[in-house]
Amino acid sequence: MNKNIMPPQKRGRLYKVFLILSCAVTVFATTAVAQKRKQYDVAAFLYPAYAYNDPRLRPFWPSGMGEWETVMNMQQRHPGHYWNRRPLWGPINEADPAIMEMEIEQATRHGVNVFIFDWYWYDGRPFMETTLTDGFLKAGNRDKMKFYLMWANHDVVNTWDTRISNLDPENVIWRGGVDRQEFERLCRRNIEMFFKRPEYYKIDGKPVFMIYDVNSFVKGIGGVEQATDAFKWFRKEVKKAGFPDLELQFALFNMQFNYSGLDKEEKKRPEDSFMKKMGFNSFTHYQFCHFVWMDADYGDIMKNVTKEWARIDSMYTMPYYPHISIGWDNSPRIVRSAQVKNNTPAAFAKALRQARDYVDAHPKLTPLITINSWNEWTETSYLEPDTKYGYGYLSGGNQTGFQGIISICLLVSLLLNGNFSPGPQVWGEN
Repeated sequence: MNKNIMPPQKRGRLYKVFLILSCAVTVFATTAVAQKRKQYDVAAFLYPAYAYNDPRLRPFWPSGMGEWETVMNMQQRHPGHYWNRRPLWGPINEADPAIMEMEIEQATRHGVNVFIFDWYWYDGRPFMETTLTDGFLKAGNRDKMKFYLMWANHDVVNTWDTRISNLDPENVIWRGGVDRQEFERLCRRNIEMFFKRPEYYKIDGKPVFMIYDVNSFVKGIGGVEQATDAFKWFRKEVKKAGFPDLELQFALFNMQFNYSGLDKEEKKRPEDSFMKKMGFNSFTHYQFCHFVWMDADYGDIMKNVTKEWARIDSMYTMPYYPHISIGWDNSPRIVRSAQVKNNTPAAFAKALRQARDYVDAHPKLTPLITINSWNEWTETSYLEPDTKYGYGYLSGGNQTGFQGIISICLLVSLLLNGNFSPGPQVWGEN
């Protein structure tokens, strides 16, 4: 026996030491780069309908599992239609703080650090709020994630209920508009209940509040002048609460206003001038389907999206935060829908890089990117892992510079221990 040959066990130990030291060096180097790297806020819209035992959801989804009822019962709608995807985590209860802790952990691991909660107010009270109040705000790790509200103030129609969606799809169940008294009541509630929380997302100390349907708000409140006055009041109340100001944001789509009466100078950018006068500070999109044709290849869609970004730069002076949608197919709610083609994780990662490049080209802009969405399963636009691509969409952030050094450490953990799992137990596996 050659005494100079190292025993296998000792070689193995030395190999592990080598791996650990290599990781340490890599982490140190990566950290140094990350400190110089621009930090981005990546905000995913979160649809709160995947909550169990919420009594206000029962009329639409009587099983008690929220809109998972629609997702889990979904089948191919017509020949050539693809919809055999299911949630990899199963039909989870997102109003459960333990579930939300897992989601926060997975989101932040993959570079998503803000949830924009679709927030509803119908019939004089909040609707579908338990995902936020019982889930997110009770999660033990909520300090890792910021959140803000997008008031989804559109009308509720029959398409929410697949049992009756084909009977009279435009039948209005609840109106999204509110009068001034109702507006003041919900604003005071949100300031006290949400804005004052340390987890609430702020830009330069200003809490961000987004309005989905400006037309609906103007109609409900009684007109443009009334809307403008209501926003002035809202801003004063936010300042009274101790904040420097309000960051009032709107979703850009379907703007139908009369710009008459604006002076000659303002007519160069009438939309910009009009929205500023009304009281808005910034805007983004909610979904690609609001401004581009979606029954197309994802690459072609992105060409039209970047054209829209260029148009926005020419039409608006207020900040625009670039938006990326993952896909579109709302067949789970209706019989037939436009369907995005080839929206692979790789295509999505490329789109994210384009959004990052837009932010980098606007250095005075808060580095915020919005994504549709975390969990819009019935519109087939989600980051949550599914049975088709696994964690593919979530991993898209890793390819764009939004992810830090975590992947390196996870790799070493896997090499040394052989037992690392990137997420919770996969639905359907033992």
